[in-house]
Amino acid sequence: MASHADSRALGDFLKSRRAQLTPKECGLPETASSRRVAGLRREEAARLAVISVDYYTRLEQGRVRASAPVLATLARALRLDGDQQRYLYELAGRSDALPRRRRPAQRVRPAMRRLLDQLTHTPALVLGKRLDILAWNPAAVALYTDFAEVPAGRRNYVRLLFADSVMRGLHRDWKHDAREAVAALRMEAAADPDDPELRCLVTELTALDPEFRTWWAEHHVTSATHGTKQYHHPLVGGLTLDCDTWAGSDDSGQRLMVLTAEPGSASHDALRILTSWTPERTAPDPVRETIS
Repeated sequence: MASHADSRALGDFLKSRRAQLTPKECGLPETASSRRVAGLRREEAARLAVISVDYYTRLEQGRVRASAPVLATLARALRLDGDQQRYLYELAGRSDALPRRRRPAQRVRPAMRRLLDQLTHTPALVLGKRLDILAWNPAAVALYTDFAEVPAGRRNYVRLLFADSVMRGLHRDWKHDAREAVAALRMEAAADPDDPELRCLVTELTALDPEFRTWWAEHHVTSATHGTKQYHHPLVGGLTLDCDTWAGSDDSGQRLMVLTAEPGSASHDALRILTSWTPERTAPDPVRETIS
């Protein structure tokens, strides 16, 4: 068990680490009010870790012992690297619960990138493990949102469906689409139950949304290879699009998700109008920006 001195050291480490982060790089909105402290406020660190401000304050003051799940969310919220995570767990007296070393970063396969670049009027995403969004084309930006504005560590399809108001409002049958996404994430969990990043994602969304909590507990699963999605876009109105997902031929777990409309339909015409208005903004160079 951690000593009193270790508890104080843990609090000092948490304060030091949040002082090195800014709200923008953590995906939090900037506020117009002046900041009296460097980096993140306690309230912001607690929000990112999905714990109460009171509990987080007691952690920094050495008045409570952190559980292993809380340490995992703190490590993600404060963007700790491997050495920093080990240090955090040792200070908390939880070195036995230290997650496995981080997996290699996911990089978009060149063949997937070429396919993406050749789809000009067709929204397409490259999805990786945990349904992380690894790459996208300008048509996907036109339909959904500018993924380049989302911090790389938070570009996850399921997280955006639940936590992003723009993505959530776009889906005319959000409950159906969100539940199917949860079921697809359940398949991911079955394939790699020891993935610490997936556990953190599930912990975050379970605390964030009661419907996610309910659907996750149902253990409904789906491979989600095809289906129809109904959207209501603020610029072009209603869209009915076929959604097809193709898995890569290797073991990378990457899939190409493509949305198309029936030729000659109103949705087809609206989609072409929508994509013609989109600037040529694509995903960052996958060699420079990756997701674990």
